[in-house]
Amino acid sequence: MPKLGFTYIMTNKNNTVLYTGTSSELKDRVKKHKDKFYQKSFTAKYNINKLVYFEIHADMESAIKREKQIKGGSRLKKVVLIEKSNPERKDLYFDLP
Repeated sequence: MPKLGFTYIMTNKNNTVLYTGTSSELKDRVKKHKDKFYQKSFTAKYNINKLVYFEIHADMESAIKREKQIKGGSRLKKVVLIEKSNPERKDLYFDLP
């Protein structure tokens, strides 16, 4: 049975920079972003530490396909995705199981 995949969008505290990624372990991956585990990464450089959107997929292949689709879209399309489910841009990390 394939592992679930997650496609997610994170931002910084001022909601000015967006980062889209995928993971099979969402909570662990977001924690690494928050802790700046990869010190030279894009998310560490721009202080991206707030999970504002995520989707669950049946497998990683689907999650990666969706990540590419989101990344290929405009910033406005990403903002609309976030606004539909999380208009306050609350950090969803704290609600993850």
